[in-house]
Amino acid sequence: MSYQLTEEAVDMREAAREFTEKRVYPNAEEWDAKGEVPAEIIKEAQDLGFFGMLIPEKHGGLGLSMLAYSVVIEELSAASAGFGITVSVNNSLFVQALNEFATESLQAKYLPKVAEGWIGAYCLSEAGAGTDIVSIGCTAVDKGDHYLLNGNKLWVTNAGLANLFIVFTKTDPAAGRKGISAFVVEAESEGLSLGKKENKLGIRCSDTREVILVDVKVPKENLIGVEGDGFKTAVGILNGGRIGVGAQAVGIGMAALNEAIKYSKERVQFNQPIANFQAIQFKIADMATRLEASRLLVYRAAALKDTGEKFIHREASMAKLFASQSANYIADQALQIHGGYGYIKEYPVERYFRDARITEIYEGTTEAQLMVISRDLLRD
Repeated sequence: MSYQLTEEAVDMREAAREFTEKRVYPNAEEWDAKGEVPAEIIKEAQDLGFFGMLIPEKHGGLGLSMLAYSVVIEELSAASAGFGITVSVNNSLFVQALNEFATESLQAKYLPKVAEGWIGAYCLSEAGAGTDIVSIGCTAVDKGDHYLLNGNKLWVTNAGLANLFIVFTKTDPAAGRKGISAFVVEAESEGLSLGKKENKLGIRCSDTREVILVDVKVPKENLIGVEGDGFKTAVGILNGGRIGVGAQAVGIGMAALNEAIKYSKERVQFNQPIANFQAIQFKIADMATRLEASRLLVYRAAALKDTGEKFIHREASMAKLFASQSANYIADQALQIHGGYGYIKEYPVERYFRDARITEIYEGTTEAQLMVISRDLLRD
């Protein structure tokens, strides 16, 4: 494959870079401290099309390729990983679920609303179910003209911002993975409520909450695909989500590396910049190499998805695995290069260090990626 970015991807990268330089980088520390992104920034990003990057043009979105989308998430996340994941979840989890698995009528019902400013979220994890999707306890009971949903969902990114949720449930508890179904649920539905905003270590400006469903009525038409297809939907969506988190990790790594290079040229010890010392030079060379390898793995997975490859579990997991581990390594080394200054909040590497950690957890832990990759290889 060609590793040249398309003109579309280059244009989107420049648009994202211009936006972040003016509106995100100068404010990211404040958003991290307050634990929120201002509503006007969300609106500006929506007006630029960032929340509708993967929505088809016929529904009012930009209809971008996965590769162009990944480039944008990288840029947004370099400025603020919390803001980057807010955009990513709306696109690669919510929108992609409708694009790939919903009926045309369900797409037409909700995708134009998201293109106009609604925000989507994705509800899968529970207290007793994370990597083990089949163990979810949230139920959906067929009541004839609607389903009745009950259960609690944890770690829902965008929960406090969302107008729409994709909720995974058990429609047939005895059927194992074939008894899981997914629904689009409107935030204003009677019986749906939110828990407190989680006080997180990193990505603090992204809104993460519990979603509680008590006898929530959902129209039959809001079933995604057919009853019993929820497991397939969840696994399929996660491929795109892992590419998005991989791009986020690349963005964090890029920002941390840039700060390390900048600081190493400014910090003087023994009458010379520490950039002159081989120990620092070798750290920077290693960080840059891991970053570039991560970027290429993410771009490769995104490009394969754009070609219509249906089974890219291995490639998406490899990209997410390596990029997330590399982001943590690069952020750690960047902090080390800063010495004591890296440990205080006046320097952004402290935030990058905290933000990087989550990339090895959500959209499938590091251990889950290793399971996916090894099983795929052994199956072949």
